[in-house]
Amino acid sequence: MAGAAIVWQALVYLDQGPAAGLGGFPLWAAIAFWAFAVIVITGIFQLFFSRHILRPAGHLMEWLDQMAQGRPARPVDGAIKGPLVELAQAISRMGEKTVQKQKEANCQRDEYQYLFEQVPCLITVQARDFKLIRYNQEFAEKFHPQPGDYCYHAYKGRNEKCENCPVEKAFEDGQTHITEEAALRPDGSVTHWIAKAAPVRDTSGRIVAAMEMNLDITRQKVLEKKLSFSEKNYREIFNNIPNPVFVLDREKLTILDCNQSVKAVYGHQKAEVIGRSFLELFVNDRQVTALDLPKKSLWEKVRQFKKDKSTLFAELSVTPSEYGGRQALLVIANDITGKLEAERQLIQAGKMATVGQMATGVAHELNQPLSVIKTGSSFLARKIERNEPVDPETMSRLLSKIDANVDRATKIITHMRQFGRMSDLQLAQVNVNEVWAKAAEMFSQQLKVRGIDIKWELEKDMPSVEADPDRLEQVFINLVLNARDAIESKWEDGKPDKNGDCIFISTTKDEKSVFIKVGDTGPGIPEHIAEKIFEPFFTTKEVGRGSGLGLSISYGIIKDCKGDISVQSQPGKGTVFTIRIPQKESL
Repeated sequence: MAGAAIVWQALVYLDQGPAAGLGGFPLWAAIAFWAFAVIVITGIFQLFFSRHILRPAGHLMEWLDQMAQGRPARPVDGAIKGPLVELAQAISRMGEKTVQKQKEANCQRDEYQYLFEQVPCLITVQARDFKLIRYNQEFAEKFHPQPGDYCYHAYKGRNEKCENCPVEKAFEDGQTHITEEAALRPDGSVTHWIAKAAPVRDTSGRIVAAMEMNLDITRQKVLEKKLSFSEKNYREIFNNIPNPVFVLDREKLTILDCNQSVKAVYGHQKAEVIGRSFLELFVNDRQVTALDLPKKSLWEKVRQFKKDKSTLFAELSVTPSEYGGRQALLVIANDITGKLEAERQLIQAGKMATVGQMATGVAHELNQPLSVIKTGSSFLARKIERNEPVDPETMSRLLSKIDANVDRATKIITHMRQFGRMSDLQLAQVNVNEVWAKAAEMFSQQLKVRGIDIKWELEKDMPSVEADPDRLEQVFINLVLNARDAIESKWEDGKPDKNGDCIFISTTKDEKSVFIKVGDTGPGIPEHIAEKIFEPFFTTKEVGRGSGLGLSISYGIIKDCKGDISVQSQPGKGTVFTIRIPQKESL
């Protein structure tokens, strides 16, 4: 402060003029003193500025330079002082964040670079003249481009751009474009790929390059070709299967597809049935709903319509499948109309053979009512010839006898006519005991004449089964006649033994089925023959005594009733045939 006062006094002195003095000092002393004061003040200021401003600023600049070079550093403790400390601390925090962001950016850049190189498709970045700017490892290994190479030359060995170039279109309209390309490989094979080009823009939005990605689809093309060939073969096989094949929607049973055999069997063109319900082909008396059809893998002897409204019998095989991504049913139809007709003819032949074998018993059965009628009519004729009166009571009793025996003969003849007629399979609810009672009318006299007894054991209150009563009666008669023949085969000279030979007939039931047994006291069936007895035309009887059809026909009839038939035999003791038929409620 004293120096400042001196300087002030000097200035006043100069202002008052050179003649004045400063506290008695001469002018030259005042000027010298003033100059000295200025030099001292300037030195002090320089020292302060150098120590507190220039040196810390130099340290700060050096530290910032290290940070700019990406080298994390902290200022030397105490090197930065004064008002720059807070600035240095703020810059330090900012520097640490910058370094962390730089690390993250470098890591992300390396990751993108790795993905760019390792992605399993071809990637190139191209200039407007289609020169390759960058490309990934996959492209380099596959096409081996030269420095400064062009896209069209590296890919296809061309000297000019391709006609349909997605990169060119991306440069033109700034949109993404996709094309499918193909080219010959050096080995002569064809390679296929999908090319997708998209523009690359700078920060101002200007298109500076285009990125093209190419995915090799050669394998898919080869598989498509094989699939197309396989589908063509499948279609050829599908259309040439001799049986009609339908592809149905699993829920609605709509016909989605069918083969050419549908025309041959059903008479419908393919276009006429596509989109229609499969149920329209069924006859009304055999309803099959959309819920019923998938429940069974095999439908036997279903009745269906042809285009001309005639009926055919078919066997349907139903298999779950897929069609065009939809749940479907594959239905294979087997026309068994001819087979059933042949079976019907065979059954009819068996019936006629049975009637022939029963001719003696039927003749005896008819002979009794005819004898009664003959006797009564002869008595009345004599009375009339002799003009003798007939007692009214005697006349009434005699006419009643004649009338009853006429009914009996008529019943026998009607039964024979019904048994011998040709008929289709007609399933109905049947009581097996009632069928036995009807069958007994046919064979009771037959056995009585031969001296063979029948032992009946029919369980009461038998449940119903689903069967054709006429054909079931045929089975029963066939088994009884076989039992008769077996018993007679052991008689010497065709005469009955005194051992009490007989036929056993029984019916029983359990919770699900009914059982019918027919046994005999014959010689039994050898074990090597037992497994063949149900084969058509197999017989051990003498020529003229058996056709070999009875048991095979019986086997088929029982199968139609969803049942089965088996045989147990002991040589020398006899044979038992067992039939099992499910009850109506268990079907």
